[in-house]
Amino acid sequence: MMGVFRYDNKYAAPTKEQRERYMKGDSEEHLFGPDGQIMLIVYDEAAYLKDDIDGTRILFTGAKDKEKVYDEIKRLLDFHAHREDGSRSFL
Repeated sequence: MMGVFRYDNKYAAPTKEQRERYMKGDSEEHLFGPDGQIMLIVYDEAAYLKDDIDGTRILFTGAKDKEKVYDEIKRLLDFHAHREDGSRSFL
Protein backbone atom coordinates (compact mmCIF):
# COMPACT_ATOMS: atom_id res chain seq x y z
CA MET A 1 0.00 0.00 0.00
CA MET A 2 1.43 3.36 -1.02
CA GLY A 3 0.44 6.60 0.62
CA VAL A 4 1.13 9.06 3.38
CA PHE A 5 1.36 7.81 6.95
CA ARG A 6 1.24 10.39 9.75
CA TYR A 7 2.45 9.74 13.29
CA ASP A 8 1.43 12.53 15.69
CA ASN A 9 3.60 11.38 18.56
CA LYS A 10 7.38 11.46 18.63
CA TYR A 11 7.36 7.94 20.07
CA ALA A 12 5.23 6.57 17.24
CA ALA A 13 7.09 5.41 14.17
CA PRO A 14 6.66 3.45 10.98
CA THR A 15 5.94 -0.22 11.52
CA LYS A 16 8.60 -2.84 11.00
CA GLU A 17 6.86 -3.83 7.76
CA GLN A 18 6.91 -0.22 6.51
CA ARG A 19 10.60 0.16 7.39
CA GLU A 20 11.50 -3.09 5.64
CA ARG A 21 9.44 -2.24 2.57
CA TYR A 22 10.12 1.47 2.02
CA MET A 23 12.99 2.66 4.21
CA LYS A 24 15.82 0.65 2.74
CA GLY A 25 18.78 1.19 0.48
CA ASP A 26 20.70 4.41 0.05
CA SER A 27 19.36 7.47 1.80
CA GLU A 28 20.03 11.20 1.99
CA GLU A 29 19.50 13.28 5.12
CA HIS A 30 18.59 16.97 5.03
CA LEU A 31 18.17 19.22 8.08
CA PHE A 32 15.96 22.30 8.28
CA GLY A 33 15.25 24.97 10.85
CA PRO A 34 17.45 26.14 13.68
CA ASP A 35 19.58 23.36 15.12
CA GLY A 36 18.28 20.90 12.48
CA GLN A 37 15.03 20.31 14.31
CA ILE A 38 13.30 19.16 11.14
CA MET A 39 14.92 16.20 9.42
CA LEU A 40 14.11 14.76 6.01
CA ILE A 41 15.42 11.33 5.08
CA VAL A 42 14.93 10.46 1.41
CA TYR A 43 15.02 6.83 0.33
CA ASP A 44 14.51 5.32 -3.12
CA GLU A 45 10.86 4.48 -2.44
CA ALA A 46 9.98 6.84 0.41
CA ALA A 47 10.63 10.08 2.25
CA TYR A 48 10.49 10.29 6.05
CA LEU A 49 9.97 13.65 7.72
CA LYS A 50 10.69 14.13 11.45
CA ASP A 51 9.70 17.35 13.18
CA ASP A 52 11.30 17.32 16.63
CA ILE A 53 9.63 20.61 17.56
CA ASP A 54 6.12 19.18 17.79
CA GLY A 55 6.92 15.47 17.53
CA THR A 56 5.27 14.84 14.18
CA ARG A 57 6.60 12.11 11.92
CA ILE A 58 5.35 11.52 8.37
CA LEU A 59 6.23 8.72 5.97
CA PHE A 60 5.58 9.47 2.29
CA THR A 61 5.67 6.36 0.09
CA GLY A 62 5.53 5.86 -3.64
CA ALA A 63 6.80 8.24 -6.30
CA LYS A 64 3.64 10.37 -6.40
CA ASP A 65 3.23 10.80 -2.64
CA LYS A 66 6.99 11.08 -2.03
CA GLU A 67 7.01 14.39 -3.90
CA LYS A 68 4.48 15.83 -1.41
CA VAL A 69 7.21 15.97 1.25
CA TYR A 70 8.61 19.21 -0.14
CA ASP A 71 5.25 20.98 0.20
CA GLU A 72 5.03 19.67 3.77
CA ILE A 73 8.50 21.00 4.61
CA LYS A 74 7.53 24.45 3.33
CA ARG A 75 4.33 24.30 5.37
CA LEU A 76 6.17 23.27 8.55
CA LEU A 77 8.81 25.97 8.19
CA ASP A 78 6.15 28.60 7.64
CA PHE A 79 4.06 27.29 10.54
CA HIS A 80 6.96 27.34 12.99
CA ALA A 81 8.14 30.76 11.83
CA HIS A 82 4.73 32.34 12.47
CA ARG A 83 3.75 30.64 15.73
CA GLU A 84 3.37 32.91 18.75
CA ASP A 85 6.11 31.02 20.54
CA GLY A 86 7.98 30.27 17.31
CA SER A 87 11.60 30.99 16.70
CA ARG A 88 12.54 34.00 14.60
CA SER A 89 15.46 31.97 13.28
CA PHE A 90 13.06 30.14 10.97
CA LEU A 91 12.81 33.37 9.03
